[in-house]
Amino acid sequence: MNHIRTANVEARVIRSDAEALQVAAKLAASFERHAAERDRTRTLPAAEVAAFYQAGLGAVTVPRRFGGAEISAVTLAEMFAVIAAADPSIGQIPQNHTAFLELLRYSHDEAQQRRYFGLALAGASFGNALAERFGKTTRDISTRLTRRGDSYVLNGQKFYATGALFSSYVPIGAVDEEGRIYRVIVPKAAPGLKITDDWSGMGQRTTASGTVTLENVEVPEQAVVRVYEFAAAPSLYGPVSQLIQAAIDLGIARAAIAETIRFVKSHARPWMDSGKDRAADDPFIIANIGELEINLHAADAMLARAGETIDAGRRALDAPAQYAASIAVAEAKVFTTEIAIAATNKLFELGGTRAAMDELNLHRHWRNARTHTLHDPVRWKFYAVGNYHLNGAAPPKHAWI
Repeated sequence: MNHIRTANVEARVIRSDAEALQVAAKLAASFERHAAERDRTRTLPAAEVAAFYQAGLGAVTVPRRFGGAEISAVTLAEMFAVIAAADPSIGQIPQNHTAFLELLRYSHDEAQQRRYFGLALAGASFGNALAERFGKTTRDISTRLTRRGDSYVLNGQKFYATGALFSSYVPIGAVDEEGRIYRVIVPKAAPGLKITDDWSGMGQRTTASGTVTLENVEVPEQAVVRVYEFAAAPSLYGPVSQLIQAAIDLGIARAAIAETIRFVKSHARPWMDSGKDRAADDPFIIANIGELEINLHAADAMLARAGETIDAGRRALDAPAQYAASIAVAEAKVFTTEIAIAATNKLFELGGTRAAMDELNLHRHWRNARTHTLHDPVRWKFYAVGNYHLNGAAPPKHAWI
Protein backbone atom coordinates (compact mmCIF):
# COMPACT_ATOMS: atom_id res chain seq x y z
CA MET A 1 0.00 0.00 0.00
CA ASN A 2 1.34 3.43 -1.01
CA HIS A 3 0.34 6.93 -0.01
CA ILE A 4 0.70 10.36 -1.60
CA ARG A 5 0.51 13.49 0.51
CA THR A 6 -0.97 16.79 -0.61
CA ALA A 7 -2.35 19.77 1.31
CA ASN A 8 -1.54 17.92 4.57
CA VAL A 9 -3.81 15.04 3.56
CA GLU A 10 -2.39 11.56 3.02
CA ALA A 11 -4.21 9.65 0.30
CA ARG A 12 -3.87 5.96 -0.29
CA VAL A 13 -2.77 4.84 -3.74
CA ILE A 14 -4.56 1.64 -4.72
CA ARG A 15 -2.48 -0.71 -6.86
CA SER A 16 -4.81 -3.48 -8.05
CA ASP A 17 -8.39 -4.42 -8.91
CA ALA A 18 -8.61 -6.69 -5.88
CA GLU A 19 -7.44 -3.92 -3.57
CA ALA A 20 -10.02 -1.52 -5.02
CA LEU A 21 -12.85 -3.96 -4.28
CA GLN A 22 -11.56 -4.68 -0.77
CA VAL A 23 -11.39 -0.98 0.07
CA ALA A 24 -14.83 -0.36 -1.44
CA ALA A 25 -16.40 -3.17 0.61
CA LYS A 26 -14.90 -1.84 3.84
CA LEU A 27 -16.07 1.71 3.15
CA ALA A 28 -19.51 0.53 2.08
CA ALA A 29 -20.04 -1.20 5.42
CA SER A 30 -19.41 2.09 7.21
CA PHE A 31 -21.46 4.16 4.74
CA GLU A 32 -24.49 1.91 5.16
CA ARG A 33 -24.81 2.37 8.93
CA HIS A 34 -26.33 5.85 8.81
CA ALA A 35 -27.54 6.02 5.20
CA ALA A 36 -31.23 5.95 6.13
CA GLU A 37 -30.80 8.70 8.72
CA ARG A 38 -28.79 10.88 6.34
CA ASP A 39 -31.60 10.53 3.82
CA ARG A 40 -34.29 11.27 6.41
CA THR A 41 -32.61 14.45 7.65
CA ARG A 42 -30.97 15.40 4.35
CA THR A 43 -27.59 15.38 6.07
CA LEU A 44 -24.83 15.75 3.49
CA PRO A 45 -22.17 12.99 3.60
CA ALA A 46 -19.12 15.28 3.59
CA ALA A 47 -17.04 13.05 5.87
CA GLU A 48 -17.98 9.91 3.93
CA VAL A 49 -17.11 11.46 0.57
CA ALA A 50 -13.78 12.65 1.96
CA ALA A 51 -13.11 9.09 3.15
CA PHE A 52 -13.84 7.76 -0.36
CA TYR A 53 -11.13 9.95 -1.89
CA GLN A 54 -8.65 9.56 0.96
CA ALA A 55 -8.98 5.79 0.59
CA GLY A 56 -7.82 6.10 -3.02
CA LEU A 57 -11.03 5.08 -4.77
CA GLY A 58 -11.12 8.32 -6.74
CA ALA A 59 -7.86 7.48 -8.51
CA VAL A 60 -8.31 3.82 -9.42
CA THR A 61 -8.83 4.60 -13.11
CA VAL A 62 -5.71 6.75 -13.51
CA PRO A 63 -3.65 5.19 -16.34
CA ARG A 64 -0.63 3.16 -15.29
CA ARG A 65 1.76 5.42 -17.18
CA PHE A 66 0.71 8.23 -14.86
CA GLY A 67 1.08 6.12 -11.71
CA GLY A 68 -2.43 4.70 -11.28
CA ALA A 69 -3.84 1.20 -11.05
CA GLU A 70 -5.99 1.62 -14.19
CA ILE A 71 -8.46 -0.98 -12.95
CA SER A 72 -10.69 -2.76 -15.42
CA ALA A 73 -14.12 -1.43 -16.31
CA VAL A 74 -15.59 -4.65 -14.92
CA THR A 75 -14.04 -3.88 -11.54
CA LEU A 76 -14.99 -0.21 -11.75
CA ALA A 77 -18.66 -1.11 -12.24
CA GLU A 78 -18.61 -3.54 -9.33
CA MET A 79 -16.88 -0.98 -7.12
CA PHE A 80 -19.61 1.59 -7.75
CA ALA A 81 -22.36 -0.99 -7.30
CA VAL A 82 -20.93 -1.94 -3.89
CA ILE A 83 -20.81 1.69 -2.75
CA ALA A 84 -24.27 2.48 -4.17
CA ALA A 85 -25.84 -0.50 -2.42
CA ALA A 86 -24.71 1.06 0.85
CA ASP A 87 -25.71 4.63 -0.03
CA PRO A 88 -26.56 5.52 -3.64
CA SER A 89 -26.08 9.24 -3.01
CA ILE A 90 -22.45 8.57 -2.11
CA GLY A 91 -22.24 6.29 -5.14
CA GLN A 92 -23.43 9.08 -7.43
CA ILE A 93 -21.20 11.86 -6.09
CA PRO A 94 -17.88 10.54 -7.55
CA GLN A 95 -19.46 9.48 -10.85
CA ASN A 96 -18.62 12.75 -12.59
CA HIS A 97 -15.15 12.77 -11.02
CA THR A 98 -14.45 9.39 -12.61
CA ALA A 99 -15.99 10.49 -15.91
CA PHE A 100 -13.71 13.56 -15.93
CA LEU A 101 -10.65 11.34 -15.47
CA GLU A 102 -11.85 9.27 -18.43
CA LEU A 103 -12.24 12.41 -20.54
CA LEU A 104 -8.73 13.49 -19.57
CA ARG A 105 -7.30 10.33 -21.17
CA TYR A 106 -8.04 11.78 -24.61
CA SER A 107 -6.53 15.23 -24.05
CA HIS A 108 -3.67 16.18 -26.38
CA ASP A 109 -1.91 18.03 -23.53
CA GLU A 110 0.30 15.59 -21.62
CA ALA A 111 1.37 18.19 -19.08
CA GLN A 112 -2.29 18.79 -18.29
CA GLN A 113 -2.89 15.06 -17.95
CA ARG A 114 0.09 14.68 -15.64
CA ARG A 115 -1.13 17.54 -13.45
CA TYR A 116 -4.73 16.40 -12.96
CA PHE A 117 -4.04 12.67 -12.80
CA GLY A 118 -1.39 13.49 -10.20
CA LEU A 119 -3.87 15.52 -8.18
CA ALA A 120 -6.36 12.64 -8.29
CA LEU A 121 -3.69 10.25 -7.00
CA ALA A 122 -3.00 12.71 -4.20
CA GLY A 123 -6.63 12.59 -3.12
CA ALA A 124 -8.06 15.62 -4.93
CA SER A 125 -11.65 15.35 -6.12
CA PHE A 126 -13.32 16.76 -9.22
CA GLY A 127 -17.00 17.63 -9.01
CA ASN A 128 -18.98 18.80 -12.00
CA ALA A 129 -20.84 21.77 -13.37
CA LEU A 130 -21.89 20.53 -16.78
CA ALA A 131 -25.68 20.56 -17.16
CA GLU A 132 -27.81 23.67 -17.38
CA ARG A 133 -31.39 24.03 -16.28
CA PHE A 134 -32.99 26.09 -19.02
CA GLY A 135 -31.58 24.86 -22.34
CA LYS A 136 -33.79 23.21 -24.93
CA THR A 137 -31.93 19.91 -24.38
CA THR A 138 -29.39 18.59 -21.89
CA ARG A 139 -26.58 19.31 -24.32
CA ASP A 140 -27.32 23.04 -24.66
CA ILE A 141 -24.57 25.10 -23.03
CA SER A 142 -24.71 28.85 -22.51
CA THR A 143 -21.82 29.18 -20.04
CA ARG A 144 -19.22 31.26 -21.84
CA LEU A 145 -15.43 31.07 -21.77
CA THR A 146 -13.89 34.33 -22.94
CA ARG A 147 -10.22 35.02 -23.50
CA ARG A 148 -8.79 37.95 -21.60
CA GLY A 149 -5.10 38.55 -22.35
CA ASP A 150 -3.10 35.45 -21.38
CA SER A 151 -5.96 33.88 -19.43
CA TYR A 152 -9.73 33.38 -19.60
CA VAL A 153 -12.92 34.42 -17.84
CA LEU A 154 -15.95 32.20 -17.15
CA ASN A 155 -19.55 33.36 -16.80
CA GLY A 156 -22.72 31.29 -16.50
CA GLN A 157 -24.91 29.16 -14.28
CA LYS A 158 -25.14 25.39 -13.89
CA PHE A 159 -27.54 23.01 -12.17
CA TYR A 160 -27.53 19.29 -11.24
CA ALA A 161 -23.93 19.90 -10.14
CA THR A 162 -23.54 16.60 -8.28
CA GLY A 163 -20.36 16.48 -6.22
CA ALA A 164 -19.34 20.11 -6.70
CA LEU A 165 -19.97 21.00 -3.07
CA PHE A 166 -17.63 18.24 -1.86
CA SER A 167 -14.91 18.69 -4.48
CA SER A 168 -11.42 20.17 -4.61
CA TYR A 169 -11.95 21.31 -8.20
CA VAL A 170 -15.05 21.87 -10.31
CA PRO A 171 -14.81 20.95 -14.02
CA ILE A 172 -17.06 23.43 -15.84
CA GLY A 173 -18.65 22.72 -19.22
CA ALA A 174 -18.34 25.86 -21.35
CA VAL A 175 -18.21 27.13 -24.92
CA ASP A 176 -16.33 30.01 -26.49
CA GLU A 177 -17.66 32.61 -28.92
CA GLU A 178 -17.24 30.10 -31.76
CA GLY A 179 -19.27 27.44 -29.95
CA ARG A 180 -16.27 25.19 -29.31
CA ILE A 181 -16.56 22.95 -26.26
CA TYR A 182 -14.23 23.12 -23.26
CA ARG A 183 -13.90 21.61 -19.82
CA VAL A 184 -12.51 24.26 -17.48
CA ILE A 185 -11.01 23.14 -14.17
CA VAL A 186 -11.70 25.66 -11.41
CA PRO A 187 -10.70 25.36 -7.74
CA LYS A 188 -13.80 25.23 -5.57
CA ALA A 189 -12.63 28.28 -3.62
CA ALA A 190 -11.99 30.42 -6.72
CA PRO A 191 -13.31 34.01 -6.51
CA GLY A 192 -16.57 34.36 -8.45
CA LEU A 193 -17.53 30.67 -8.15
CA LYS A 194 -20.54 30.06 -5.90
CA ILE A 195 -22.02 26.66 -5.07
CA THR A 196 -25.56 26.59 -3.70
CA ASP A 197 -27.04 23.50 -2.08
CA ASP A 198 -30.55 23.91 -3.50
CA TRP A 199 -31.17 20.36 -4.71
CA SER A 200 -34.65 19.34 -3.52
CA GLY A 201 -35.15 16.05 -5.32
CA MET A 202 -37.36 13.42 -3.71
CA GLY A 203 -34.56 10.87 -4.07
CA GLN A 204 -30.75 10.90 -4.08
CA ARG A 205 -31.41 13.58 -1.48
CA THR A 206 -27.85 14.00 -0.19
CA THR A 207 -25.97 14.41 -3.48
CA ALA A 208 -26.09 18.23 -3.16
CA SER A 209 -26.80 18.36 -6.90
CA GLY A 210 -27.51 22.07 -6.83
CA THR A 211 -26.51 25.30 -8.54
CA VAL A 212 -23.07 26.58 -9.53
CA THR A 213 -22.87 30.25 -10.44
CA LEU A 214 -19.86 31.71 -12.27
CA GLU A 215 -19.30 35.47 -12.29
CA ASN A 216 -16.11 36.60 -14.02
CA VAL A 217 -14.13 33.62 -12.77
CA GLU A 218 -10.53 34.01 -13.92
CA VAL A 219 -8.97 30.88 -15.35
CA PRO A 220 -5.33 30.27 -16.36
CA GLU A 221 -4.43 28.67 -19.68
CA GLN A 222 -3.33 25.38 -18.12
CA ALA A 223 -6.78 24.83 -16.56
CA VAL A 224 -8.57 24.82 -19.92
CA VAL A 225 -9.17 21.38 -21.48
CA ARG A 226 -9.90 21.78 -25.20
CA VAL A 227 -12.51 19.08 -25.63
CA TYR A 228 -13.27 20.19 -29.19
CA GLU A 229 -9.77 19.09 -30.26
CA PHE A 230 -10.47 15.42 -29.52
CA ALA A 231 -14.27 15.19 -29.29
CA ALA A 232 -14.67 13.69 -32.76
CA ALA A 233 -12.07 10.93 -32.23
CA PRO A 234 -13.12 7.50 -30.91
CA SER A 235 -13.31 7.39 -27.13
CA LEU A 236 -14.88 5.46 -24.29
CA TYR A 237 -15.92 8.53 -22.33
CA GLY A 238 -19.65 8.03 -22.91
CA PRO A 239 -19.67 4.26 -22.24
CA VAL A 240 -17.62 4.64 -19.03
CA SER A 241 -19.85 7.45 -17.78
CA GLN A 242 -22.96 5.38 -18.45
CA LEU A 243 -21.43 2.20 -17.03
CA ILE A 244 -21.14 3.93 -13.66
CA GLN A 245 -24.73 5.16 -13.85
CA ALA A 246 -25.87 1.59 -14.52
CA ALA A 247 -23.77 0.33 -11.61
CA ILE A 248 -25.47 2.80 -9.26
CA ASP A 249 -28.89 1.49 -10.30
CA LEU A 250 -27.68 -2.07 -9.80
CA GLY A 251 -26.52 -1.16 -6.29
CA ILE A 252 -29.94 0.31 -5.50
CA ALA A 253 -31.58 -2.93 -6.69
CA ARG A 254 -29.25 -5.08 -4.59
CA ALA A 255 -30.03 -3.08 -1.47
CA ALA A 256 -33.78 -3.15 -2.11
CA ILE A 257 -33.86 -6.92 -2.63
CA ALA A 258 -31.81 -7.53 0.49
CA GLU A 259 -34.16 -5.22 2.42
CA THR A 260 -37.20 -7.06 1.01
CA ILE A 261 -35.88 -10.44 2.12
CA ARG A 262 -35.10 -9.14 5.62
CA PHE A 263 -38.51 -7.53 5.95
CA VAL A 264 -40.45 -10.54 4.67
CA LYS A 265 -38.66 -12.77 7.15
CA SER A 266 -39.08 -10.49 10.15
CA HIS A 267 -42.21 -8.38 9.69
CA ALA A 268 -44.43 -9.31 6.74
CA ARG A 269 -47.53 -11.47 7.20
CA PRO A 270 -48.67 -14.23 4.84
CA TRP A 271 -51.85 -13.63 2.90
CA MET A 272 -54.85 -15.24 4.60
CA ASP A 273 -55.58 -17.56 1.67
CA SER A 274 -52.07 -19.00 1.59
CA GLY A 275 -52.66 -21.28 4.57
CA LYS A 276 -49.13 -20.48 5.76
CA ASP A 277 -47.95 -19.24 9.13
CA ARG A 278 -45.00 -17.22 7.78
CA ALA A 279 -44.79 -14.78 4.89
CA ALA A 280 -41.56 -16.51 3.88
CA ASP A 281 -43.63 -19.65 3.15
CA ASP A 282 -46.24 -17.85 1.04
CA PRO A 283 -45.83 -19.42 -2.43
CA PHE A 284 -46.41 -16.20 -4.34
CA ILE A 285 -43.90 -14.29 -2.21
CA ILE A 286 -41.38 -17.08 -2.78
CA ALA A 287 -41.98 -16.92 -6.54
CA ASN A 288 -41.64 -13.13 -6.57
CA ILE A 289 -38.34 -13.29 -4.70
CA GLY A 290 -37.17 -15.87 -7.22
CA GLU A 291 -38.07 -13.57 -10.10
CA LEU A 292 -36.26 -10.63 -8.50
CA GLU A 293 -33.11 -12.66 -7.92
CA ILE A 294 -33.11 -14.00 -11.49
CA ASN A 295 -33.48 -10.52 -12.94
CA LEU A 296 -30.86 -9.14 -10.58
CA HIS A 297 -28.39 -11.80 -11.68
CA ALA A 298 -29.19 -11.03 -15.31
CA ALA A 299 -28.48 -7.34 -14.69
CA ASP A 300 -25.24 -8.29 -12.93
CA ALA A 301 -24.18 -10.33 -15.93
CA MET A 302 -25.13 -7.63 -18.42
CA LEU A 303 -23.17 -5.01 -16.48
CA ALA A 304 -20.10 -7.27 -16.36
CA ARG A 305 -20.45 -7.93 -20.10
CA ALA A 306 -20.59 -4.19 -20.73
CA GLY A 307 -17.44 -3.72 -18.68
CA GLU A 308 -15.70 -6.45 -20.66
CA THR A 309 -16.67 -4.73 -23.91
CA ILE A 310 -15.16 -1.46 -22.66
CA ASP A 311 -12.00 -3.29 -21.61
CA ALA A 312 -11.76 -4.84 -25.08
CA GLY A 313 -12.22 -1.39 -26.60
CA ARG A 314 -9.22 -0.09 -24.65
CA ARG A 315 -6.99 -2.57 -26.47
CA ALA A 316 -8.04 -1.45 -29.95
CA LEU A 317 -9.80 1.88 -29.70
CA ASP A 318 -11.51 2.69 -32.96
CA ALA A 319 -15.02 3.67 -34.01
CA PRO A 320 -16.40 0.08 -34.09
CA ALA A 321 -15.00 -0.56 -30.58
CA GLN A 322 -16.63 2.64 -29.32
CA TYR A 323 -19.97 1.69 -30.88
CA ALA A 324 -19.83 -1.83 -29.42
CA ALA A 325 -19.08 -0.43 -25.96
CA SER A 326 -21.89 2.12 -26.13
CA ILE A 327 -24.40 -0.52 -27.21
CA ALA A 328 -23.29 -3.05 -24.57
CA VAL A 329 -23.61 -0.41 -21.85
CA ALA A 330 -27.01 0.69 -23.18
CA GLU A 331 -28.23 -2.90 -23.00
CA ALA A 332 -26.95 -3.20 -19.43
CA LYS A 333 -28.55 0.11 -18.48
CA VAL A 334 -31.94 -1.19 -19.59
CA PHE A 335 -31.57 -4.19 -17.27
CA THR A 336 -30.27 -2.22 -14.28
CA THR A 337 -32.99 0.42 -14.64
CA GLU A 338 -35.73 -2.16 -14.83
CA ILE A 339 -34.52 -4.21 -11.86
CA ALA A 340 -34.01 -1.08 -9.74
CA ILE A 341 -37.59 0.03 -10.34
CA ALA A 342 -39.03 -3.48 -9.99
CA ALA A 343 -37.11 -4.31 -6.82
CA THR A 344 -38.02 -1.09 -5.06
CA ASN A 345 -41.69 -1.57 -5.97
CA LYS A 346 -41.72 -5.18 -4.80
CA LEU A 347 -40.29 -4.15 -1.43
CA PHE A 348 -43.70 -2.68 -0.61
CA GLU A 349 -45.85 -5.22 -2.42
CA LEU A 350 -44.24 -8.13 -0.61
CA GLY A 351 -43.62 -6.31 2.66
CA GLY A 352 -47.23 -5.20 2.92
CA THR A 353 -48.72 -2.06 4.42
CA ARG A 354 -46.32 -2.09 7.35
CA ALA A 355 -43.42 -1.50 4.94
CA ALA A 356 -44.94 1.88 4.01
CA MET A 357 -44.60 3.29 7.54
CA ASP A 358 -42.72 6.54 7.23
CA GLU A 359 -40.55 5.95 10.28
CA LEU A 360 -38.95 2.94 8.58
CA ASN A 361 -37.89 5.09 5.62
CA LEU A 362 -37.93 2.09 3.31
CA HIS A 363 -39.36 4.36 0.65
CA ARG A 364 -35.90 5.87 0.23
CA HIS A 365 -35.03 2.90 -1.98
CA TRP A 366 -37.88 3.62 -4.37
CA ARG A 367 -37.23 7.39 -4.29
CA ASN A 368 -33.56 6.82 -5.07
CA ALA A 369 -34.29 4.39 -7.90
CA ARG A 370 -36.96 6.54 -9.48
CA THR A 371 -34.85 9.70 -9.23
CA HIS A 372 -31.56 8.27 -10.43
CA THR A 373 -33.06 6.38 -13.36
CA LEU A 374 -34.42 9.68 -14.70
CA HIS A 375 -30.84 10.61 -15.56
CA ASP A 376 -31.08 9.15 -19.07
CA PRO A 377 -34.25 7.56 -20.47
CA VAL A 378 -34.09 3.88 -21.35
CA ARG A 379 -36.64 4.38 -24.13
CA TRP A 380 -33.75 5.85 -26.15
CA LYS A 381 -31.52 2.92 -25.22
CA PHE A 382 -34.00 0.54 -26.87
CA TYR A 383 -33.97 2.69 -29.99
CA ALA A 384 -30.16 2.93 -30.16
CA VAL A 385 -29.75 -0.81 -29.63
CA GLY A 386 -32.38 -1.70 -32.22
CA ASN A 387 -31.06 0.75 -34.81
CA TYR A 388 -27.52 -0.58 -34.32
CA HIS A 389 -28.43 -4.24 -34.71
CA LEU A 390 -31.08 -3.79 -37.41
CA ASN A 391 -29.59 -1.03 -39.54
CA GLY A 392 -25.94 -0.90 -38.49
CA ALA A 393 -26.49 2.68 -37.28
CA ALA A 394 -23.80 4.16 -35.04
CA PRO A 395 -25.09 5.12 -31.58
CA PRO A 396 -24.93 8.81 -30.61
CA LYS A 397 -21.58 10.02 -29.29
CA HIS A 398 -22.18 11.71 -25.98
CA ALA A 399 -22.09 10.98 -22.24
CA TRP A 400 -25.67 9.64 -22.09
CA ILE A 401 -24.99 6.41 -24.00
